[in-house]
Amino acid sequence: MTETAYDTDNIFAKILRGEIPSQRVYEDEAVVVFMDVMPQGPGHTLVVPKASSRNLLDADPSTFGPLFTVVQKVARAVRKAFDADGVTVMQFNEPASGQTVYHLHVHVIPRFDSIPLKPHTGAMENPEVLARNADKIRAALGS
Repeated sequence: MTETAYDTDNIFAKILRGEIPSQRVYEDEAVVVFMDVMPQGPGHTLVVPKASSRNLLDADPSTFGPLFTVVQKVARAVRKAFDADGVTVMQFNEPASGQTVYHLHVHVIPRFDSIPLKPHTGAMENPEVLARNADKIRAALGS
């Protein structure tokens, strides 16, 4: 098993630097939350620490407190915003787990009874839909 270096040109690093647009929902000194452009369900968000690491395996432990505080805040907000029955929280580490972007991130997806997640096929969501969903989540975060 060899260690792979963090790639500063990964898509999430570019989003964090503002080089690629995103529909941001929340930001603080440690974390940015934005809509997944290939959502597995309505309201699928990504919670991304600003600190650079490939994933949970190489992250500085000080990253986790701020990251998971925001994950919980966003999980509550998406559940409220979409009147969801539950929330799925997922985090992947290395290719064998399904990780495809090598910057630590956590998926937060509102869930509904008897409705499966859509596959992560690469189909991009309509930007207006993402904007409306982001507005719903921002409103729930503010209430």
